[in-house]
Amino acid sequence: MLMMKAETEGIGEIKLRTENVDLRISVRNSLSDWEIRENVIVNPSELEELDDENSRESPSHFSLKWEGSKKPSVLRCLDAKETVAALKKKKKYKEGGPRAFTGDDSTDVWVPILTFECRGLEPYEFRPMKDEFVIISEGGYLFDEEIEFEDGEWADYDADNDCPVSISELEFKFEAV
Repeated sequence: MLMMKAETEGIGEIKLRTENVDLRISVRNSLSDWEIRENVIVNPSELEELDDENSRESPSHFSLKWEGSKKPSVLRCLDAKETVAALKKKKKYKEGGPRAFTGDDSTDVWVPILTFECRGLEPYEFRPMKDEFVIISEGGYLFDEEIEFEDGEWADYDADNDCPVSISELEFKFEAV
């Protein structure tokens, strides 16, 4: 599960886009630490076509074949319904599924923002690019263009409500569930 935490000012919500957006992640072979692929691009709204029409494998959002492997390793982004089903099987996980990060979230609490199903690989780093997030100020103003977190920070001004909005100390991590 992709998690985030941040310090915010004047922020109502921070939402990760999942439609028509490229997410940049780095993955490693779950069986060896030395096999990695950095900065792979995953689009949660585009499934890769299967090479073998007779395959029983479900389509994925990203796949690769590690050296010496017989089967490809796959990553799938789960939607809300799939996440609920997956988390139901994990009785020890009680945190709930992905949601928007809100201004009320404590700066030391990790908030789940996206769920992945991984087989044969594990994501270990998320690097936000441009326009992957939508930000809503406490006053309700929508910032949905030119959102870029340089060095884990972003700031703007909500002119409609006469207040500054900012995000700092932005961090991401992947947590196995």
